[in-house]
Amino acid sequence: MAPRRPGGQGAFPVPVEPLKAAKPDPAQLYAALDLGTNSCRMLVAQPKGSQFHVVDSFSKSVQLGMGLEASGRLSRASMSRTIQALQICRRKLDQLEVRRMRLVATEACRRAKNARDFLRMIRRETGLSLDIIEPEEEARLAVVSCAPLVSTRTEQLLVVDIGGGSTELVWIDLSAVPRGDRPRAIMRLHAGFHPPASPFPAAKVVDWISVPLGVATLNDQFNDVDDDAARFALMSWFFEEKLADFSPYSASQSREGFQIIGTSGTVTTVAASHLGLRRYDRTKVDGLRMTSDQIDRVIREYLALGPEGRRTDPRIGRDRHTLIMSGAAILQALMRIWPTDRLSVADRGLREGLLYAQMSADGVLEDGPY
Repeated sequence: MAPRRPGGQGAFPVPVEPLKAAKPDPAQLYAALDLGTNSCRMLVAQPKGSQFHVVDSFSKSVQLGMGLEASGRLSRASMSRTIQALQICRRKLDQLEVRRMRLVATEACRRAKNARDFLRMIRRETGLSLDIIEPEEEARLAVVSCAPLVSTRTEQLLVVDIGGGSTELVWIDLSAVPRGDRPRAIMRLHAGFHPPASPFPAAKVVDWISVPLGVATLNDQFNDVDDDAARFALMSWFFEEKLADFSPYSASQSREGFQIIGTSGTVTTVAASHLGLRRYDRTKVDGLRMTSDQIDRVIREYLALGPEGRRTDPRIGRDRHTLIMSGAAILQALMRIWPTDRLSVADRGLREGLLYAQMSADGVLEDGPY
């Protein structure tokens, strides 16, 4: 792949199809593991030029946060499911002899009273040491992973990461950055939302917020409402109320020069439904642009299907059907506040950001943004 793509977007480390070659050199491998409220995901990759190739991957729904809303604690069953998934990850890491890795846990472990005990159990049972990261780092890594999708025409950017237990929103002003350098300016934010002075044009983080509601926690809040449409409406308005302290909430924003990038299973599922994909295809979904009207149409289809119809809809999938409406409620709230003709779908997120940060720190990526 050429070092720069048309439109000034540059070349960034984005995941591609797993390599078919012989076992890679362990000295070149990096791993990133994200233990979230709903899923356990891992990527193993090696740097290649200014990008990286994915060597192995793992994703499993572990529902770590199930029951957390009511009890404030991680349940034995959810911890057991998670340990089993992490044991698979450990075997993969051992088989590939990976030595460089960053393994993190997010909202469920930030909130649970017994999280520290659980991390000790993980270390005892699997030998893996996980760090609980703060919301700002989670948001920052999600932003960095989405840099390749930033349009050079974008002056105001909203990056949204809808997780299982929390949702991060970051509003970035790119108007002072030359068009051709805008995606690269986003990549530089890996050093912090308010980095020290630099000779490079800077992306300005206007505001960011971590809302302690994601697809799992929002779903739990309203699981006692039987009426499907009423439940959806309540979830959407409840989420919007949590944005009152986010400074761009009350600011009017024209569609011109404004872009939202959404990274989450919710956004990729809505995109797959919009495309009518009966089998998920990352190459068709990642980078797809949708309008507010197209997203609204998909959400209305979901509501018309009802719970049983969503359960059997192949575009949604059995792992996603119970949480798709809480995610859609969050997405609808965002579209209601900030309608856009350019919502870019990102099939990437925290793991890719973790990989980039490690590789950047080690200086193993060519043609980096510095």
